[in-house]
Amino acid sequence: MEKFRTVLDFCLSHQKVIGYSAVSLLTAASERLFSVVVFQCPCNSWNMYYGSVFLLVPALILFLLGCLLNVGTWRVFTGCCAPGRCCHFNRKRSCCRYSKVLCQVMVSASVAPLTWIAVALLGASFYECAASGSSLIQKHLCKDNDTECFGQVARMPCGGTLSHERAQEFMSFRAQSQVLGWILIACIMALVLVVTCFSHCYSPVSFLQLKFWKIYMAKEQELFESKAKEHATKLAERNLKCFFEFTEPEQFETPSNKDWQQISSLYAFNTKGQYYSLIHKYVCSKRDASIKSTEGDMFSPALGFVDGAAIDETGTC
Repeated sequence: MEKFRTVLDFCLSHQKVIGYSAVSLLTAASERLFSVVVFQCPCNSWNMYYGSVFLLVPALILFLLGCLLNVGTWRVFTGCCAPGRCCHFNRKRSCCRYSKVLCQVMVSASVAPLTWIAVALLGASFYECAASGSSLIQKHLCKDNDTECFGQVARMPCGGTLSHERAQEFMSFRAQSQVLGWILIACIMALVLVVTCFSHCYSPVSFLQLKFWKIYMAKEQELFESKAKEHATKLAERNLKCFFEFTEPEQFETPSNKDWQQISSLYAFNTKGQYYSLIHKYVCSKRDASIKSTEGDMFSPALGFVDGAAIDETGTC
């Protein structure tokens, strides 16, 4: 039991890294499956389009899917331009904060597509197919502009034959693809290191407090979902009982629309009151006071996990 608790604590403290690793592994496995089972280079004039589509379009789909599934996307957009409310993007300060959250969303959503492209380049089959259909490559290999040579180049991914010299040049496509793949991986890792160092350097709290904060957010998320389901169940039971038994409804307190709006806005750190979440700030403040924006609020990339709390099951994000 003690070992299980140790593993659970490790997962809670490294949940973002574990999540990104899991997404990367699933994406890499999917790419290998597609390249072996689905991908069949046509070996004709469609090579360029076919190879490029398999290399780039799945990456675009994964990026869009990542944006759709990210809670931060809907935390920014939900209700921002509802009738009777001023659109948040009309205010310069709010626009800046919302833009930063959207940048974080896009960075998170880029993990899967970049993994797809990197693994596809290392595998080289998509790149070889696309390169063999490129008119520039064909003209380079067939310097005499021989139409028959163009067809031979297009058939190379399917085991076609070329002269020894041209075949050697064509084989370099695999090396080019793999070199590009490793360069992309190295650039991504370097960028992640730089961004992580930058965000931690500008963190408004210390390392141990940041660690405590992440544990608190994980527990708050877990308890929020549990309490929300319990509260919703009791409300549903009361309403159904009144409907079927024709009785008067008992008094039942539930958060108002204003309360939901208060805890669903974007979080901003303030040294005057170090609240760990909007719910924390809400319960420590007067209920009739606005907690959305106060003097001294600041947005820190190191605290981006606060707005990323996955409480969308209850429809508040």
